[in-house]
Amino acid sequence: MDNATFRSFLQVLPPVEFACVYGSSLHPSNHDKTTMTDYILGVSDPKQWHSENLKLNKHHYASWMVHLGGESLITGVADRIGVGVHFNPFVTWNGKLFKYGVIQMHDLLQDVQYWEKFYLCGRLQKPVHIVVDNLDVNSTNSVNLRAAVSAALLLLPSEFTEEDLYAKVCSLSYTGDIRMLFAEDKNKVKKIVTGQFDLFHSMYKPFLEEYEAKKLLRLSSTANNQIHATQDCDLSVACALVSALPPSIRSQISKNGELTETGRFIHDTKVSAREVAANCLQRILRQRVMVSSARQAISGLLAVGGVNATRYLSKKVSKAWRSWR
Repeated sequence: MDNATFRSFLQVLPPVEFACVYGSSLHPSNHDKTTMTDYILGVSDPKQWHSENLKLNKHHYASWMVHLGGESLITGVADRIGVGVHFNPFVTWNGKLFKYGVIQMHDLLQDVQYWEKFYLCGRLQKPVHIVVDNLDVNSTNSVNLRAAVSAALLLLPSEFTEEDLYAKVCSLSYTGDIRMLFAEDKNKVKKIVTGQFDLFHSMYKPFLEEYEAKKLLRLSSTANNQIHATQDCDLSVACALVSALPPSIRSQISKNGELTETGRFIHDTKVSAREVAANCLQRILRQRVMVSSARQAISGLLAVGGVNATRYLSKKVSKAWRSWR
């Protein structure tokens, strides 16, 4: 699908401040017409937006939500049970399937900048195709991408390949995700990275070059034109990586007693301090992702209704089952 097709679907919806397409529809070799095209839509006022959309596309919503509360129930379930996103899946238009998630712009930007829920920031750490960007989210997202690189480097060994880096970045938002236990392909991360490698490269090349200029990395090319990287594991590098993480993450790492609030290590124990920070980072992300994925799973099942919930889960579980065979 091209950009014109991505934009054309938005014409049947109320105006949005931000829209991006993500997932398998961006895979260069994807020609599966049964695959849903997935959108994230950022709006200034979700309640008002859903009110307008119910007039235009009431059939996109689960009937029980429409009849029992309309836009108030839709946003209530998204905010109080989920992580602020309401998804409408299995929307048929022009002979194709679509799914779109609606979130308030404030919540989207908070997650991108501060990893509060580590839900949509994780999605925007992977390749997306931005269709509408009235508030320059793409520019704001550079903070998210730099932090993702820093987190991945902290978790990687002293030598690694470009593919290793993208796999680690990609895995950040799946660590602790309850769907990975039963409803996701166990090879999901590898498939995302290999299928969209060039997109990852274009996203992260500026940050690799930035970190090389800061002497945090040494880069070289391999025979197949992949980047091979080497990083020092000394304290100054670890401090620089931690300092690029969002404030709340740095604060939680500092509670372990190895770091100050500014991201400086207290002790001169080169290996142990870095390992403590890396292990702490993994625990923090695992907990945030686990809570957010559980909340969103419950919210999502309620939002789509019984029939669609069964349909969606059966597809996920079937795909997961095939990957384990």
